[in-house]
Amino acid sequence: MTPRNPYRTLSGTSRLAGVMGWPVSHSKSPRLQGYWLAKYGVDGSYMPLPVAPENFADALKSLKNLGFSGVNVTIPHKENTLAHCDQLSDRAKRIGAVNTVTFSEDGLILGDNTDGFGFIENLRQNAPDTAFASGPAVVLGAGGACRAILVALLDEGCPEIRLTNRTRKRAEDLATEINDPRIKIVDWPIEPAALSDASLVVNTTSLGMVGQPKLEIDLAGLPQTALVTDIVYAPLMTDLLCQAHDRGNLVVDGLGMLLHQARPGFHRWFGIDPEVTQDLRDFVLSSD
Repeated sequence: MTPRNPYRTLSGTSRLAGVMGWPVSHSKSPRLQGYWLAKYGVDGSYMPLPVAPENFADALKSLKNLGFSGVNVTIPHKENTLAHCDQLSDRAKRIGAVNTVTFSEDGLILGDNTDGFGFIENLRQNAPDTAFASGPAVVLGAGGACRAILVALLDEGCPEIRLTNRTRKRAEDLATEINDPRIKIVDWPIEPAALSDASLVVNTTSLGMVGQPKLEIDLAGLPQTALVTDIVYAPLMTDLLCQAHDRGNLVVDGLGMLLHQARPGFHRWFGIDPEVTQDLRDFVLSSD
């Protein structure tokens, strides 16, 4: 019997994808997508693509012409990608950024944003009883990830979003751009009274991340029935999540958002809707 080839090799019809960023060496996407490629036995490859901003437009067109199925786009290219897509999904237009590009068979560059999808799916997997329409959400921050999360929460029927940011004007500008009356601006730091009837608290800032200042917040007014989540995943249990857990709130870490946002791209490029499992989480977090 012929022994099985222990090495995964590419054929002449391999599907190609990758992640474009500057820098891109920190990205966990190649490890994540590589796990799925191996698990499902896909004839394909996913590679890091370091591209400086001044070379981005030419690089994107080159990848299309080289037969790539698509790419993820990360900092600093997410907003710039909008202008280089032939078609944009509704959520990419509303969010104002693209993180997933697909090169269609008819030569079009299709742009989407799956960050909000990843956020919602992470909560659905790890807190399946979450009812987004059950009460107000409190969202901390006003950066790019926050924009995607706001749109996702609104689409899920959240009745009110209390948005707060260290720079109030940035939060006000973001609320104006999204233009939904359910978004209310509240002061930073947030007062306990603004948490008193919240059903969800979301930290979209980098505060609490390794190497960043601590997020200072008083959760005394928060109901114990509220869910608390943080998009930071280094560390997995941030100070915010530890504080919430210690007082009896259900908490969800941010790693699942990263994993779930990758699913739509993998499905479009490689034809399989992959699973987010504990083994995948462990592999992405490990350094082996």
